[in-house]
Amino acid sequence: MATLKMLAIDLGASSGRGMVGKFDGNKISLEEIHRFPNGPVNLNGSLYWDILRTFGEIKTALHNCAMSDNRDIKTMAIDTWGVDYGLLDKNGKLLENPYCYRDERTTKGIMEELYKVIPKEELYKITGTQALNFNTIYQLYTLVKERPEALTNAKDMLFIPDLLKYFLTGVKQTEYTIASTAQMLDAKERNWAFDVTDKLGIPRHILGDIVAPGTVCGKLLPQIVEEIGGIDPTVINTASHDTAAAVVAVPSQKEDFVYISSGTWSLMGKELAEPSTGDLSFKYDITNEGGAERKIRFLKNIMGLWIEQESRRQWQRQGEDVSFNELSDAAVASQPLKCLINPDDLSFQTPGNMPRRIQEYCEKTGQYVPQTKGEIVRCIFDSLALCYRHTVEMLDDITGKKTPFINIVGGGTKEEPLCKFTADACGRPVYTGPVEATALGNIAIQAIACGEIKNVAEARQVIANSFEIKYFEPKDTAMWDEGYAKFLKLLEK
Repeated sequence: MATLKMLAIDLGASSGRGMVGKFDGNKISLEEIHRFPNGPVNLNGSLYWDILRTFGEIKTALHNCAMSDNRDIKTMAIDTWGVDYGLLDKNGKLLENPYCYRDERTTKGIMEELYKVIPKEELYKITGTQALNFNTIYQLYTLVKERPEALTNAKDMLFIPDLLKYFLTGVKQTEYTIASTAQMLDAKERNWAFDVTDKLGIPRHILGDIVAPGTVCGKLLPQIVEEIGGIDPTVINTASHDTAAAVVAVPSQKEDFVYISSGTWSLMGKELAEPSTGDLSFKYDITNEGGAERKIRFLKNIMGLWIEQESRRQWQRQGEDVSFNELSDAAVASQPLKCLINPDDLSFQTPGNMPRRIQEYCEKTGQYVPQTKGEIVRCIFDSLALCYRHTVEMLDDITGKKTPFINIVGGGTKEEPLCKFTADACGRPVYTGPVEATALGNIAIQAIACGEIKNVAEARQVIANSFEIKYFEPKDTAMWDEGYAKFLKLLEK
């Protein structure tokens, strides 16, 4: 077969890039054709996404394809983080820049207000979604309570990838995997839970029809084609939530595996055929989100490497420019398990002086207070590894069996010490790679839509054959058992 070329726009909360995937019938290769910074903008005390600049960067990626030997790309697709959205008026115009999920407006009691209308357990039984204060349902309920005129003036709500596809094509669609992050879908029916949204005063008309990953969105608008240089790839609905895309790229040849999509967030879970919304799942607050081929991503959202990233940004603000490799080396050289944090404590959720917050947390919980950069990063790594153990044991408890190994994919696999610590802490082998899991999953769904790859299982085999997968055998498990006992006591405080 002739090489199939596809463009993946992979947008993260700190950076974005355009990656051309090339499939020759046996292997996939990736070529980065554009990379750009991304991040929230603080305006008058609120955090927003500069969505129009992001749209401009996507057009630059397309232009770069047009000006290179990639002008023959057949399709393109966009994946992003979840929960955030834009509102369009009756004329299809954007009403305001989308809020960033890290904005503080949903941290001020809105969850408790919502639970007065729909109790937390009842909401979970319907949606099966982990209760996180930034989920779309709490963002929209904040508008209901504080700015109802915004919803009155809105005709459509589109999640970030759907909004960007609308800018490109003029077609309004809501892709299933990204919609499933909202905490507004009926997990079993895989459609809007209108009984929930009606009770909360969220208008039905802003919630569009849901389409499956792998379906066609549309063709580029004529003015876009002209602006970018004449190429006209078909826009595909990939698994638009970046974690859903990353899970497609997990190179496991067995159905029973635990994955960690590791980056700013750590998304840790299993694939299920049907949602699990029973008492134990509710107790552990595990989320049921949509995946490719109608699978359920049964997972836990863990704060992830955001804590290290924000620590590094603080040191840079103080004039100390250290690389991630230097921080990892310093962490490895530091004493293990000397102090721990709960990575999901709300004090670590928002931007700010993360090293000081870690020190304050350790002091408040009666532990050794880390002093050096190495000690702080070691604390982060140790705590994440133990949090992964806690999560995998919850998954084992719910499913009634111990999953034999863990696959870590995504940018976090470059932090090899954390991968090693995860194997040690969890007491089971860890496979790592590929690094570019999200872009690869995005590309794989496009290849399936083009009829060149049969299904997700075949895509995983192709990816396993295309990229290096590393292996970590658990060691020093007794030491980590002691650390885990300390971690569990910490969670009780």
